[in-house]
Amino acid sequence: MDLEALKRQTAARALEMVAPGTRLGLGTGSTARHFVELLGARVRAGLSVTAVPTSETTRLQAVQEQIPLATLDELTALDLTVDGADEIAPDLTLIKGGGGALLREKIVAAASTRMVVIADESKWVPVLGRFPLPVEVISFGLSATRRAVEAAARDCGAAGPARLRMAKDGHPFVTDGGHWLLDAALERIADPESLAIRLNAIPGVVEHGLFVGLASTVILAGSGGVRVVERG
Repeated sequence: MDLEALKRQTAARALEMVAPGTRLGLGTGSTARHFVELLGARVRAGLSVTAVPTSETTRLQAVQEQIPLATLDELTALDLTVDGADEIAPDLTLIKGGGGALLREKIVAAASTRMVVIADESKWVPVLGRFPLPVEVISFGLSATRRAVEAAARDCGAAGPARLRMAKDGHPFVTDGGHWLLDAALERIADPESLAIRLNAIPGVVEHGLFVGLASTVILAGSGGVRVVERG
């Protein structure tokens, strides 16, 4: 079975968790895109939901799928968020942000009673870090912020360079929030919680891609089928 078919399997399983009237966070990325497409078909068939997208890309897709949208200012809280991940550890700590939407993704996840992560089995890893950790930063003082990010990682036993993400046009990649991204190549993050705390304390860091204690359920698809992992 090809990778896109696996992603679609997880999206279909997550859709089973969406009840009528759900206030729903819509994730960003290739796997979340399958979920939004399947949700749109259910909405057009009569399912009533209200959704908050985590990126402009997802918002545009949701509009095309005729999914009713709202903002967190209007809803204040969500019942469920369905999103993908770049890496998933056994305790369901995540690395997210490969698509550049980590700030809004984390805000929406934190506002949700439950976060369900959908992914193919290649995203399941024993230890986070092989996927470069995205860190969203402001452009002012970039060099100082980058040095502080690298020092924080080094102090947590995860030394590695933090490189500015570039767009295809050769300019810095700009997030939906108007910020830049550093991608920290750390290889192995033994203590994600400690690193998250240190990164949060750095002036110039807006947010980072370590999602600690937010995911409650992971749905994984692989050659052996679909399995569901619950936190705790």
